Amino acid sequence: MLKVVKRTESGPLQATLNRILSVLIALLAAALVIKLLGYDPFIVYKEMIKGSLGSAYCLKETINKAIPLLVMGLGVAVCFKMKFSNIGTEGQFYMGALGATYVALNYSSLPAVILLPLMFIVAFIMGGIWCLIAALLKLRWNANETLVTLMMNYIAIKLVSYLQYGPWRDPKAYGFPKIANFPKNAWLPEVLGVHCGWIIATVLTVFIYILFSRSKLGYEISVMGESPLTAKYAGLDTTKIFLIAILLGGGLSGAAGMLQASGIERTLNDQLSGSLGFTAVIVAWMAQLSPIIIFIVSFFFAVLLQGGSYIQSALQIPSAAALILQGIILLFVLGSEFFTQYKIVYESDEDKGALSA
Repeated sequence: MLKVVKRTESGPLQATLNRILSVLIALLAAALVIKLLGYDPFIVYKEMIKGSLGSAYCLKETINKAIPLLVMGLGVAVCFKMKFSNIGTEGQFYMGALGATYVALNYSSLPAVILLPLMFIVAFIMGGIWCLIAALLKLRWNANETLVTLMMNYIAIKLVSYLQYGPWRDPKAYGFPKIANFPKNAWLPEVLGVHCGWIIATVLTVFIYILFSRSKLGYEISVMGESPLTAKYAGLDTTKIFLIAILLGGGLSGAAGMLQASGIERTLNDQLSGSLGFTAVIVAWMAQLSPIIIFIVSFFFAVLLQGGSYIQSALQIPSAAALILQGIILLFVLGSEFFTQYKIVYESDEDKGALSA
């Protein structure tokens, strides 16, 4: 009889090897599917690498996708560290972008040195408040945060759609449902050919790393996440710590919305995220909530997303086939997490009898 048993001897090295092996197996499985679809796997993989890393432009597009993944992944990590299952990153992203857009369009006379930080702060607050709503519902009525944050995603997206098709529609867009473009002083400046969001994302990674490993608040968040009762016995203000962590986690996702709206789209629309918020949850979970590993994993996923987009045009591969390829790789990589935590053993009837005796 097969039995699932939790591993006790699995260390960081074993976990890393499991993940690397899962990626290799995923590439082999995806190659088989590609072959069945009538394409040469070697050419497809070559084009994916070329399309994500093969030129300055492709690398720029990959980094552009990695920036929001990284910042949202950090936000998810803070919430998950608190054992708050925040699946609402997408909604917090849109609310942050909405707040930044309001500032950009209504205070465009401000100089960029004031306007851009103001947009960032408002986006952070909007994302944090959106996440805080679910936290308060959990505190007051023990509402399931997974369901609440998930449903709030759709509220945020539909709110943006309403503004795009209604009150915020640009009268100069000839009837097209579009929000006005940001003025140039609301654009994030470029550094080394990429908008400076990559610098902000890197600084935020270092900040969260220090928060988790060197700060009192980070220690308190870890204690709260591991055992709320222990935190109470230790005299910690658990409600205050909980709310600060949730505000920070949601705020980071909101800030990612500002970076995307100001650095890439330079406007707001209901397709701004492209479901990157849901991918960010996977990124944080795969990285085991480690900020440094989130930095690496977010870039890997950006390569996968950009490469998948590129082969659609370069090889005329249907979008569904590209999504299948991405899905197979994700499935195997996520599956590796199971074998990192558990193992399957065979237990015979004789073993059962010996244990019962």
